[in-house]
Amino acid sequence: MAASGRPAVVDIRTRRDGEKRGPETPDGPDRLLRTVYGEILRDERLDQDRTLEDVARAVGMSKQYLSEVERGRKEPSSEMLHSVCDALGLPIEHLLTRAVRRITASRRIAGRGASGTTLLLAA
Repeated sequence: MAASGRPAVVDIRTRRDGEKRGPETPDGPDRLLRTVYGEILRDERLDQDRTLEDVARAVGMSKQYLSEVERGRKEPSSEMLHSVCDALGLPIEHLLTRAVRRITASRRIAGRGASGTTLLLAA
């Protein structure tokens, strides 16, 4: 764990070289895939004006667990992701495609540095 008490993401290659990497930043290029999936699932659920309880019941999981998935705190299995997507009427390939777009876009933004340009993205 990091000194702040929060877990830190450590790059294995860097660790092997003896350098420790800092905690990942939520908006940076090193966001965890589970965080991106969670954001997309939450956005889809909210776009449909559905509650956590409604979707969780349709999937057969607790609303607390679904909330943790949406916040990127739990790593759901591929079967669980598929079930949530089915409950939302979202083809799994759309989840994957949207995740790739968001990750690619955040890397492009991070690569630009301090250009002074603000870019809003929606996937």
